[in-house]
Amino acid sequence: MDPRRPLIGTVADLAALVLAAPARLGGVRLVSVDGPAGSGKTTFAGRLADALGADSELVHLEDLYAGWTLTGATSRLSAGVLRPLSEGRCGAYHRYDWAAGRFAAEPTVVPVPRVLVVEGCGSSPRSLDAWTTLRVWVEAPAPLRLSRGLARDGEDLAAHWRRWQETEAAHFAAEGTRARADVRVDGAAAAPAGALVLLD
Repeated sequence: MDPRRPLIGTVADLAALVLAAPARLGGVRLVSVDGPAGSGKTTFAGRLADALGADSELVHLEDLYAGWTLTGATSRLSAGVLRPLSEGRCGAYHRYDWAAGRFAAEPTVVPVPRVLVVEGCGSSPRSLDAWTTLRVWVEAPAPLRLSRGLARDGEDLAAHWRRWQETEAAHFAAEGTRARADVRVDGAAAAPAGALVLLD
């Protein structure tokens, strides 16, 4: 998609642009929703998937992390999900069980959709650019992100969260993730239902 196009103010408008764009992953339009943990990616991706309709699938990259590390997640995504979809076949992955500390034995199947939304830290590396129709970056201030994370996961994981913030910051700097995004969304701002607050 052309990053010089006019900014979009609603989720419905963004969904319409995605559906009108050419597929680059076989017959599938791949949308990545990236940004720091706690920025609002999951909420945004869910809203976008709803706007895209029944012929879309949503994959959460945290289901492919091997715990508190980014290492290997996009490789598992590429091998198990993206490459099969690019060939018109269903994909699959083994979901990581955070409580058990291991991947599930049974695979989670990903049918061939019109649009695949992948959300999570590290979901839009340069290695996936050739397959990606739209890269979305969601951000929020670090203190807010940390407070959201600890409210969800518990104060006992504060050390993990702080290490993760350092890990993801290094990854984003190396990949130039924010600068490469086609759309940048403010995950801290309140917006009317169906609307987006966009960043330059």
